[in-house]
Amino acid sequence: MPSKKTLRSVALSDKYTIESGHVFITAIQAIAKLPLLQKKIDQTFSRNTAGFISGYRGSPLGGLDKTLWQAKTLFKENDISFVPGINEDLAVTAVWGTQQVQSFYESLYQGVFGLWYGKGPGVDRSGDAFKHANAAGTHPCGGVLALAGDDHACHSSTLPHQSEYAFIDAMIPVLNPANIQEVLEFGTFGWALSRFSGCW
Repeated sequence: MPSKKTLRSVALSDKYTIESGHVFITAIQAIAKLPLLQKKIDQTFSRNTAGFISGYRGSPLGGLDKTLWQAKTLFKENDISFVPGINEDLAVTAVWGTQQVQSFYESLYQGVFGLWYGKGPGVDRSGDAFKHANAAGTHPCGGVLALAGDDHACHSSTLPHQSEYAFIDAMIPVLNPANIQEVLEFGTFGWALSRFSGCW
């Protein structure tokens, strides 16, 4: 007689809280999970860090702000702030400021890891802010990821766009995840590389 298998209990929050095994998650949810992963990694190494996210909505990252708002309780518990930008360049400037916190003030944290997001045209309009933020560098316990949502086929944009050239122009290294698992892996690698190199 076959044995009865017990089904594990499942909750919608599993996509953010589960630490081992399989989880079903979208790419946008994986981006929202990234700061939670980074906080956990920092805690593992006894680093007292916080996270800061800012950006501007636009497809294909159009649902990201909604997903980030839905995770606000988890973010608050993990010292992660989400402040949508009025526009893309102000969001870049806000994230840039997170890397300078210890230069001017007595900080509550060893560092703040930053996450910027925007649509390809927002990358274009933020070129000057990107160049200056990248030239100013990142904190060894902070680091910054900049996420660009590109619309190569011009499905929801006035012009097709590809952001790699703008990032190269700002001397920002580029990582291109090919699937959802790589969004998580490249995201955490990206923060580690940013901290090591001083680049966004």
